[in-house]
Amino acid sequence: MIAIIDYGAGNIQSVYKALKYINCDSKVTNDPDEILKAEGAILPGVGSFGDTVNTMEQLKIKDTVIEYTKSGKPFLGICLGLQLLFPESEESMGAKGLSVFDGTIKKIPNSNGELKIPHIGWNSLNIKKKNGLFNGITDNPYVYFVHSYYLDAKDKSIVSSQTTYGTIIDASVQHDNIFATQFHPEKSGDVGLKMLKNFAEIVNG
Repeated sequence: MIAIIDYGAGNIQSVYKALKYINCDSKVTNDPDEILKAEGAILPGVGSFGDTVNTMEQLKIKDTVIEYTKSGKPFLGICLGLQLLFPESEESMGAKGLSVFDGTIKKIPNSNGELKIPHIGWNSLNIKKKNGLFNGITDNPYVYFVHSYYLDAKDKSIVSSQTTYGTIIDASVQHDNIFATQFHPEKSGDVGLKMLKNFAEIVNG
């Protein structure tokens, strides 16, 4: 069973429905014991960095998520769920992320005013790691983004794909048991479903 960690994010039901579509057993929960017992966990995300950190602290699941990432069991962060794995974001200065990895979440630059922010739509990926979530996926697939802030990872060896929108964006990370995407696999058609299937297969061993 995969625990979909519930802190009120707007895309939780779309993640649940996508997993159901691929016949993957999952449960939406914010119960720390249920999360820690799950064979896999997904941290979805839509909203602001600071508000989400505060909500996770109020629900007493911030430390639970950190503990899960250290458990060795497969963990997937989606969109804000990727950003939260890092120490801080320019969106909410002073808010403390999970600090699972090192790097900074920065505002997408738009000095000439030509870009639409937030970045909403389909962009192609330059895949850096062809295993894990990207097993069986050819390079340059198009996936769906909705974000105003992006990851600049300090250790580029964890970056599994990148895209370009005003700057080079670290679009996903992969290290040991931890996977995360800035884009939304649950909204990325067949390619995204394939990524979720790959994660489910990793969970099932």
